[in-house]
Amino acid sequence: MAYLNHAMGEAGAPVRAPIAVRPTGEQIGWDEILASPRTRTVRMSEHEIVYDEGDVADRLYEISDGAVMLYKLLPDGRRQVVEILGPGDLFGLSAGDAHDCVAETLVASGFRVIDRRDAETSVAGQRHIARCLRDQIATLHEHAVLLGRKSACERVATFIVRMVPGRGLGRCIDRTNAPATVRLAMTRQEIADYLGLTIETVSRVISDMRRRGLLVAERQDRLRIPDLCALCRMTGAH
Repeated sequence: MAYLNHAMGEAGAPVRAPIAVRPTGEQIGWDEILASPRTRTVRMSEHEIVYDEGDVADRLYEISDGAVMLYKLLPDGRRQVVEILGPGDLFGLSAGDAHDCVAETLVASGFRVIDRRDAETSVAGQRHIARCLRDQIATLHEHAVLLGRKSACERVATFIVRMVPGRGLGRCIDRTNAPATVRLAMTRQEIADYLGLTIETVSRVISDMRRRGLLVAERQDRLRIPDLCALCRMTGAH
């Protein structure tokens, strides 16, 4: 389940933007669930499968550090990345008894593995899950607009702006227009699968942005944005 405002931090993992302070009771109750003897802490290396589509959905996962992508595979091998998650995000809750997608780490990541029954039978756990679901709905609405109405250039611009700390879902939050640097923790193919594009289109759009001076490649996986507002105007959100 994705929180509403994400960005990519220097470590290449999505960073959650500040959200409203949780009610004290919910926070205390959720902390008690995390401290339960049945809650485990695990670490996984990059590009390791957390769970497969169809696996029993009897656990929830809260990311302590790192990044995870959720995706679905079609019978012919095509893939659609549906969510990108980072520290503080909760995922693994399914409408049924089995997971409806695959969860895979993007970078080396740490998780708290929570017994689903502990979360669903606790009032604090139910409130926490409900808030996460509300945020997930907003994120999915934005992703539906991106896939259904935005051009290839707008999709790539939205994705890159989303990786800048403090900019959520492609919206420019401040007007300081200071240069920003982002790390691409995802491969071109993973970005393409998230944006509903081909890898050739993603590479072409990024190359065009570099030629126009909107992006500067400092390293293969690191981009500098000299004029953030100019890139924001290309997201289609203004």
